[in-house]
Amino acid sequence: MTFDTLGLSADLLRTVTEEGYTEPTPVQAKAIPLVLAGKDVLAAAQTGTGKTAAFTLPILDRLRQHANTSFSPARHPVRALILVPTRELAVQVDESVKTYGRTVPLRSTVVYGGMPMEPQIRELRGGIEILVATPGRLLDLVGQRVANLGQVEILVLDEADRMLDMGFLPDIQRIVALLPAKRQNLKFS
Repeated sequence: MTFDTLGLSADLLRTVTEEGYTEPTPVQAKAIPLVLAGKDVLAAAQTGTGKTAAFTLPILDRLRQHANTSFSPARHPVRALILVPTRELAVQVDESVKTYGRTVPLRSTVVYGGMPMEPQIRELRGGIEILVATPGRLLDLVGQRVANLGQVEILVLDEADRMLDMGFLPDIQRIVALLPAKRQNLKFS
């Protein structure tokens, strides 16, 4: 099996090739077509098997229809929310979104605790389609009315089992309550 059989667009296939990937891992081969089709996905795979690409690539492909060059933040609402348990994973996932999405004109950023909020607030106020976040910092930003989750189309819980083990269930429940009821749900562990 090759990436070009999974249904990704030509520019994302070029990016995958440029990153040195030749064939999808099992989790990518199973998850990418389902995510592209708008299905909910629950996937478990070992660390290092390409789970991040398994959800990032099809999210970029699905949201590309919303890409625009407008300067208006209103034209760039959060459409994909990727929740992660730690700042280290948040940074890693954000880097993957930026790497894989370099040919897709969607805005993305990462928010997590342990750093000043002001730069994160500026990014969010400028308009972001893909938001990678730790639950605590996201709730802080929602409480300050900086992050609006009312147009999220795709929710990803990355390392979902770890988030539950770390006691994030109440925060996740509060965040989910802020999201539209109709959305795609992706859980990767």
